[in-house]
Amino acid sequence: MLYTLHEIATALKTKVVGNKNTEITQITTDSRTFSLSDKTIFFAIKGKNHDGHNYIKQLYNKGVRNFVVCKSQSQKSQRVTLSHPLTTTTTTTSSELKNANFLIVQNTIIALQLFAKYHREKFNIPVVSITGSNGKTIIKDWIFQLIENKTIAIKSPKSYNSQIGVPLSVLMLDYQHKIAVFEAGISQVGEMEKLEKIISPQIGIFSNIGDAHQENFIDKKTKIKEKLKLFHNSETIIYCKDYKEIDKTIKNCPNLSNKKLFYWSQKEEADLKIIEIDKKQAHTYIHAVNESKKITIKIPFTDNASVENAINVLSFIIVQFPDKNISEFDFSKLQPVKMRLEQKAGTNNCTIINDSYNCDFTSLKIALDFLNQQNQHKTKTLILSDIKEVGTDDKKLYSEIADILNKNKINRIIGIGENIYKNKNLFSIDKKFYKNTNSFLSDKTILFNNETILLKGARSFKFEKIAKQLQKQNHITVLEINLQAIIDNLNYFRSYLKKTTKTMIMVKAFSYGSGTYELANILQHQQIDYLGVAYIDEGIELRKAGISIPIMVMNPITDNFNHFAKYNLEPEIYSFSILKKYITKNNESKIFDIHIKLDTGMNRLGFLPEQVNDLILFIKKHKNIRIKSVFSHLVGSPEEEHDEFTKQQISLFESMSSRIIESFDYPVMRHILNSGGVERFAKYQYDMVRLGIGLYGISAISQNNVKNIATFKTRISQIKNVRSGDTIGYSRVGKAEKNSKIGIVPVGYADGFNRLLSNKNGKVLVNNKYFAPIIGNICMDTCMIDLTNIPAKENDEVILIGEKIPVTEIAELTQTIPYEVYTSISQRVKRIYILE
Repeated sequence: MLYTLHEIATALKTKVVGNKNTEITQITTDSRTFSLSDKTIFFAIKGKNHDGHNYIKQLYNKGVRNFVVCKSQSQKSQRVTLSHPLTTTTTTTSSELKNANFLIVQNTIIALQLFAKYHREKFNIPVVSITGSNGKTIIKDWIFQLIENKTIAIKSPKSYNSQIGVPLSVLMLDYQHKIAVFEAGISQVGEMEKLEKIISPQIGIFSNIGDAHQENFIDKKTKIKEKLKLFHNSETIIYCKDYKEIDKTIKNCPNLSNKKLFYWSQKEEADLKIIEIDKKQAHTYIHAVNESKKITIKIPFTDNASVENAINVLSFIIVQFPDKNISEFDFSKLQPVKMRLEQKAGTNNCTIINDSYNCDFTSLKIALDFLNQQNQHKTKTLILSDIKEVGTDDKKLYSEIADILNKNKINRIIGIGENIYKNKNLFSIDKKFYKNTNSFLSDKTILFNNETILLKGARSFKFEKIAKQLQKQNHITVLEINLQAIIDNLNYFRSYLKKTTKTMIMVKAFSYGSGTYELANILQHQQIDYLGVAYIDEGIELRKAGISIPIMVMNPITDNFNHFAKYNLEPEIYSFSILKKYITKNNESKIFDIHIKLDTGMNRLGFLPEQVNDLILFIKKHKNIRIKSVFSHLVGSPEEEHDEFTKQQISLFESMSSRIIESFDYPVMRHILNSGGVERFAKYQYDMVRLGIGLYGISAISQNNVKNIATFKTRISQIKNVRSGDTIGYSRVGKAEKNSKIGIVPVGYADGFNRLLSNKNGKVLVNNKYFAPIIGNICMDTCMIDLTNIPAKENDEVILIGEKIPVTEIAELTQTIPYEVYTSISQRVKRIYILE
């Protein structure tokens, strides 16, 4: 997305106070966003518990220069700048917000929605939108899972279905997208009309109707009518005819009389008649008929909610892809949506099901259905808060809940909240009740052991505190990635560059072991220009994860050349054979960008000097090929001993690349500097540089210039005493020279902890304070450390690589390079990302 402030102001029907030609590439409503720039525009949203206007100065200090503010707020003190005529009185000086730009509107939420509507009108693609009480996010994600390999699709992230979430989702639309899937939710009358104007869906799916937010509607019929406003300008509406209130309301609504209705039913004739639902132990077969054709799909779920969601998705596939066979869409590979209901290991051999995202009667029934599928424990416990969103008599409500718990054979209920506490006598099963969450947390007499625990609480009850207390400690051995350190390292290397020089970041090999998407996401927000990956699979995964910046693939495989255009990826071309294959695989009517690799001395991949003239002639004959960049790779830029050869490489690159550039009438970028080259040969930065290991904390000049980005750590599993003369570990190479104390640590060579560190060749850091030598041979999954004279206990932290045991030191001890150390850390080691 690229807009000028003038374009945005036009959409919002206001004027720019400041530089109207400023380009905008990023929108945010959250001041906590960690990746901001002077191309970000911040919509200062005023809500019940926060006011975005209070964070303008903080955002300005982070680099934001563009703000959409409310007119009423701009007239208050402690707001925005004297350098623009926004205020009559203010305590903020002009020097504090120099060069900031403002768009003044009556209401920033409405302004955000207007901008999203303006953006949506630029696209003429199929858009499907889902509404209903439950299942919206799952239906959306499952549709996306089924179609993502068949077309370029976009979906709203997470559960962005609100008055703010929907416009933010729609603003993600790009010209590469061929279909969009958005969800829409409301909590009161008047909201859906606004969302309809933003989404403007051709196909609508009404998942179901329940009691969520019922207190804001006169009755359920009113809520159905309000939700149906999403489809007033749609072509087709998909729904389940068995929800009689939905069916009747749709058929009696004048605004929907001209719509094509596609409904499914388990009970009567329908466009999609469900004949049989055959549940097995771990999957379900759904047998149906559509236009006399029998259809069978298999889904890897057995709960009723998943079955209903899958049928809604099936209905959409039939409507949207009438010419395709249903067998082309593999329902058996649908993945659970990790948005709301989460299952984790708990303490004392318990299983925790955390479904505290919302709490209404319908979603409770769905969660209980899922709970009943858990057979790993005989005992099932429900921790339930007040259900505040259902507009009904409390006694009737909790009587129904008590009845459902009996029918579902729930063993115990723990109720939290004033209302459920008042109605505790309605429950006949094992029970305990508290007036608030803190009272429950402070009760040390209540015990959990070998049971499945369902957490179902309204957000105001902060059940995340309960989840934290009940959940088992996760991921004993982890690689902790410091995202702020990566940003700081990026800025360090940028300090060598001209403002016009572009930056490519290498994220190949799982981003040097640090995690590909997680880093690519933050780098994209840092406005880097390119990403570099080794293989096309890595590029495709980044595209599927929402990464939109250009991506160069350094080792293109000819069998996958047709995917380059589909996923907007750009190949490195290093030989005539691969160039010819790329041309034959692609449509001549479309222009494809390529990157030419020149061999200036690495003697690896690349065109040689004597091949340049033939290369130029060949590309000139094929008008559908466009050279995006010409580049080469330095052999020894970090080492001073290779400086003469580095200069020879640069000189040869200058000669070869100049011949290519002069032969074409469009701009071609050049780049040869890697991380070491940026630090030591910055004057040869050309149009772009490529950062690899430098971003991950390795400097060619001094390690003091960069920050450590990764901490490889674990915890002590066991401590035991050994007698003098006893041996430790395989082959008895470790020997206690005196009575000693050893710690067993759950990390080994299968995790990437090199065996060359065995038997006192390496050390670890205990509790970030004491160095302990490794004793004996490192095993596949464990190693032993000498804790003699070190105060330590089981479960204490052990750092293997970090600030005080740098990766450079580990590389030297293991006779390798930092690249190999990082990339050798197994993916079974959980990556955790922090932002300090």
